[in-house]
Amino acid sequence: MMADEASRRIFPTEPASHLRPRSRSVKSLVSTPESSFWRTFRSSTLHPSYLHLPITSLSFSPNSSLLAAASSTSVRVFSSLSLSEYDPDFDPTLFATLPLPDLAYSPSFRCDGALIAAGCENGAVRVFDLPDDKPPKALRRLNAHSCASRVVSFPLLDHKLRLFSAGDDALFVQWDLPTETPLFSVPGAHRDYIRAGAPSPVSPDVFVTGSYDHTVKIWDARVDSSASSVLSINHGHPVESVLFLPSGGLLATAGGNTVKIWDVIAGGKPVYSVETHNKTVTALTLAKVRDDTRLLSVSIDGYLKSFDFSRFKITHSMRYPAPLLSVAFSPTGTIRVVGTNNGVMYMGIKKKKDEFEDQVGSNDFAWSVPLPEKPTSRKNIRYFKRGQSEKPSEGDFIMKRPEKVKLKEHDRLLRKFMHKDALVSVLKTKQTTSIMAVLEELVARRKLIKCISNLDNDELGLLLSFISKKATQPWCARFLMDLAKWVLEIRAEDIRSGGPEMAVHVRNLCSMVAHEIQVQRSLQEIQGMISPLLVIAGK
Repeated sequence: MMADEASRRIFPTEPASHLRPRSRSVKSLVSTPESSFWRTFRSSTLHPSYLHLPITSLSFSPNSSLLAAASSTSVRVFSSLSLSEYDPDFDPTLFATLPLPDLAYSPSFRCDGALIAAGCENGAVRVFDLPDDKPPKALRRLNAHSCASRVVSFPLLDHKLRLFSAGDDALFVQWDLPTETPLFSVPGAHRDYIRAGAPSPVSPDVFVTGSYDHTVKIWDARVDSSASSVLSINHGHPVESVLFLPSGGLLATAGGNTVKIWDVIAGGKPVYSVETHNKTVTALTLAKVRDDTRLLSVSIDGYLKSFDFSRFKITHSMRYPAPLLSVAFSPTGTIRVVGTNNGVMYMGIKKKKDEFEDQVGSNDFAWSVPLPEKPTSRKNIRYFKRGQSEKPSEGDFIMKRPEKVKLKEHDRLLRKFMHKDALVSVLKTKQTTSIMAVLEELVARRKLIKCISNLDNDELGLLLSFISKKATQPWCARFLMDLAKWVLEIRAEDIRSGGPEMAVHVRNLCSMVAHEIQVQRSLQEIQGMISPLLVIAGK
């Protein structure tokens, strides 16, 4: 039978039309209500020519009609964020440009959206009026910081005459806007730059700051300014962003590649740690997802992640083609904006409900419009009734199953992250190429030193035996010589107390080194004899 099939000429043909599967809607990979919500956002790329430097901060007005973006020496305020019509080339109207004398940081809208404040590289805090039909007007210039004022924020509650600021000079100030005087000032609030801050959602006098000294401190303006902070928390990394969660009893901090949740009421007790980013987390914000709230985090690894802090679970993740520095989500839950380090903004706009329902229904994502099903013809019923033992006929199109790849034992153990067992398994095979491949993989995973520390005496003997036999081969000599040095340093005590078997391995290793030194000396002598002859031959 096999000879007949090999001798028969088989030409690739297109499958018969009656053998094609009928078109149907394909279920989405993740059909949860959370993924359905994020699919309702249509994304567009905004790269205005005047935003060519990193977008360090984004902020929405409380009424969602204005968006402020800090980039270079100005704060751009965009309007016309209407959702009545969606345009793939949608670009919001530039409502106003707030010129600042130096680099701009941390734009913040007042609770009524009538004022906006921003910090400068020279330490000043500028406050502007935003009338509906007139250009913005500079109202106040607050001078207290000697370095860049990186954090500027109005209280979240209806308290229109207060403003908080903090900067690289480690000074934290609460301002009275009408008189331009500090009401609450703490020099040396931190031991390093203050790069993050957020007001409390339950009190206009409570504010939190985060610093590069790894600490997060909560301040209460009703307490004497000479007193220390109300609460101090050690995040463990330079703090890039802080945020109160809606209840005011929980606090989110971001630093390094970690986002941590703290219980403020319990005295700064750690509640949960999120370590899903690969690089530094740069910004946090809250997002309204239907009737719930999510914590959004962005990182310079290009990922935006949605975290459900009620269940302590990552519910959604999005990847962007550039490092992300800022993020903002409109209070109505209809617009999502992220800013990158190359001046590009990525905006997601929520589609209309009826437009989304035309594409999604009953948890099915309609990749293509399903065609009407045709009744099965009676003449094709034999094809559906035949079993697995049916032999191919003359006109059948034969498709071979892909051969199953059989992995070796050390490969299976590496897939299960059983690093020590994988190393021992491959050492027993005595195959040099496989052993070197596993050692290099453990180096890439940063697990080789830990594996060496966890080997018992017999397994350590296998490793020393391999090193003594193969360390003189040129293609792996440099790696194995360094490995031998690490093994002798890490397991020195075990080697001394290992008994006669371990002494044999060490003796073999010393003999190998002595022989290699003798070979190198002989080669140097030969080189010394040949070099004059080569010089003479050259002349």
